Amino acid sequence: MMFMEHDFLDRFQAAKDAGFGAIEVQFPYDIEPKDLLAAKESAEVEIAVINIPAGDLTSGGPGLAAMPGREDQFKAAVEQAHQYAEILKPVNMNVLPGWPPMDQFSREECLDVLAGNLNYAAETLAEAGVKVLVEAVNTYDRPGFLLYTSQQAIDVIKVADHENLAFEYDLYHMQIMEGNLVNRMIEILEHIGHIQFADTPGRHEPGTGEINYPFVFAALDKMGWRGWLGAEYDPSGPTTETLDWLRPFI
Repeated sequence: MMFMEHDFLDRFQAAKDAGFGAIEVQFPYDIEPKDLLAAKESAEVEIAVINIPAGDLTSGGPGLAAMPGREDQFKAAVEQAHQYAEILKPVNMNVLPGWPPMDQFSREECLDVLAGNLNYAAETLAEAGVKVLVEAVNTYDRPGFLLYTSQQAIDVIKVADHENLAFEYDLYHMQIMEGNLVNRMIEILEHIGHIQFADTPGRHEPGTGEINYPFVFAALDKMGWRGWLGAEYDPSGPTTETLDWLRPFI
């Protein structure tokens, strides 16, 4: 979403030059792992998150992870993700639940499928030392998304019952759906494996909306958060001109 002014593989170095120590890649699967590895090593950055392939979700379909009847397709997606994980060594890989059609399946059916798929992904990617995440997404931007609250995500993680699972807490989505960000993160910190952020409304950089990010970041320090914080926003201008929020941390 950021550094779109650069060719894809050049964004690794652009992020490093701007002050980031890690990057996220949503779906890198049309690029050879060796080329991604070369960009990662040249820029000397970690990869914090890669999404597990999500099938037709990116083109408006229901995706794979919670869709009854697509379990074999999800397993194939995990196997592809595992190949990339072994080479790129990301910290986390994320499962997108998607929006299975509720006129065809019950919510309970879809949650059961998701839990089983999460367990499979967690077990498979544990071999590569990669944590598996699942996220909740707001239903204003993504109507019908299966998981849309932090509690729903934590509940399905508990059903999946694997130590290699955690919740990807996105401050943008959770501000829209729940608010009370700092108190909620204190309550569920043990379940959070990664944190992403953008301001709202607009999903732009911190300082363009209603979230008091200096307060939130300071609160996370007090909580003892030691993981990455992923800037996942739509820059309101050229990326390097939207980084005033970052400068105190460099």
